[in-house]
Amino acid sequence: MAKQGKIYILGHKNPDTDSICSAIAYADIKNRSNDGRRYLAKRAGQINEETEYVLKRFGVEAPGYLPDVGTQVKDMEIRETPGVESNISIKDAWAIMKETNAVTLPITKEDGQLEGLITTGDIAKSYMDAHDNYFLSNARTQYRSIANTVEGEVVTGNPHGYFLRGKVVIGAAHPEKLGEYLEEDDLVILGDRHEDHLCAIQENVSCIVVCNSAQIADAIKEEAIKNDCVIIRSPLDTFTVARLINQSIPVKHIMKKDHLITFQTDDFTDQIKDVMVKNRHRAFPVVNKHGKYMGTVSRRNLLGMKKKQVILVDHNEKSQAVDNIDAAEILEIVDHHRIGSLETMSPIVFRNQPVGCTATIMYQMYTEKNLEVSPAIAGLLCAAIISDTLMFRSPTCTHMDKMAAGALSLIAGINIQEFAKEMFTAGSNLKGKTTEGIFYQDFKRFTAEKTSFGVGQISSMNEEELLSLKKRLIPFMKKECGKNGITMVFIMLTNILEESSEIICYGTGSEKLVQDAFGVKEEDGGYLLKGVVSRKKQLIPAFITALQQNG
Repeated sequence: MAKQGKIYILGHKNPDTDSICSAIAYADIKNRSNDGRRYLAKRAGQINEETEYVLKRFGVEAPGYLPDVGTQVKDMEIRETPGVESNISIKDAWAIMKETNAVTLPITKEDGQLEGLITTGDIAKSYMDAHDNYFLSNARTQYRSIANTVEGEVVTGNPHGYFLRGKVVIGAAHPEKLGEYLEEDDLVILGDRHEDHLCAIQENVSCIVVCNSAQIADAIKEEAIKNDCVIIRSPLDTFTVARLINQSIPVKHIMKKDHLITFQTDDFTDQIKDVMVKNRHRAFPVVNKHGKYMGTVSRRNLLGMKKKQVILVDHNEKSQAVDNIDAAEILEIVDHHRIGSLETMSPIVFRNQPVGCTATIMYQMYTEKNLEVSPAIAGLLCAAIISDTLMFRSPTCTHMDKMAAGALSLIAGINIQEFAKEMFTAGSNLKGKTTEGIFYQDFKRFTAEKTSFGVGQISSMNEEELLSLKKRLIPFMKKECGKNGITMVFIMLTNILEESSEIICYGTGSEKLVQDAFGVKEEDGGYLLKGVVSRKKQLIPAFITALQQNG
């Protein structure tokens, strides 16, 4: 039951508009390639206000949330062993287990909820321990089940009734002695002697099992009906009936129902491995998030487990990738950033171009494959280019970005200037957001010269809003510095209209790094960088160069 042919397309952990829109567009491109596989756009983090506005503006649903691409139980080969109801007999359960070659049989309710488990060991133990003559009645065994187990039929009485009291007796004694052994409500296994049948019924037993397909006189039947006695007629001999009859008890009497070890389909295999080793069961039941039984898995299934297959867009840094990326199989990367730290097990398609936005590469792909771009996707891609290039103000912007945005705006039916203003206003509206939400909405981690540092960027068209954010973010930066091995934290407060950024920072060496990289002095708790609006092309290269020069 492992899911085949599903490939996830993901951007980075703190997705921006380009990351989300490019994932949606690339899923559209790949799904139209008709290669038999299903491509799904996903997101590895929360969507910011700007992206939310863009998706709503063009009527596109946000990708589903996928924070971790580690292998899960649903990626294993789940064996679809059928669940059975708790009232079936041990004999029927054994037959099902033999037919399906299963050692564990799940017991399920009518709605599919897991109720209990039995194993071949449980059945063997019940059979070997069945020394108590009251075994059948203690298990509240149904007469229909007893008849089926001894391959017989219910001749008189209610087949749906239950044997609730009394012991099981083999009527081998002489009729005069038989009455001494019998008590009210017993179940008696008999041969073909009519006097035995009559004796048992007159002793008010609950049930008689007549062996060897012996004839039952009408007078006996009438007496049984009068005394509310069930008669079962079996073609088997007395010894065989006596040997089989204990297998008629319902499985609910011997099933395990407390402290069951079950796995959910969404459980990660890293978490269940230790449980499997510690509890060396042959099979473990799997349920979905609603508790419905899905099948079983064993330790052997861990070996043939299929990794999640992913395509990464708009990043190639391990620190920015979705959690557990090492446990997934990366098939492709489409990006426009520097070559980062991700490694793959085998060669992959890696398209990396020096343009201002991944969405520009997506537009090129549509053109190369001669695929028509829908107005909605065109709107998304155009919005991504405007966002990443700060409406063509960023030094990362190329002629290709401008050409792509122009063509896409015509398809989407939007005016770039007017739309950009609406989008940036929506994105810079930070009222009601927590300081933490603002801090992490576009925050990326980088490593250079064995130094890990984080850089966030907040762009706005409102100078007063940026000043207010600066006061809120400085104390929060001090709290966050040091987490996840990050020793320096920087925030770019970018003024789109002024085409400049103020850098605020915290951490040992952070102020020196800004000064070495840009030759500026601190002013009012920050560093003003005129003309610097791009984290990717202006800030990060300058930081890395300064780190390399200073060892």
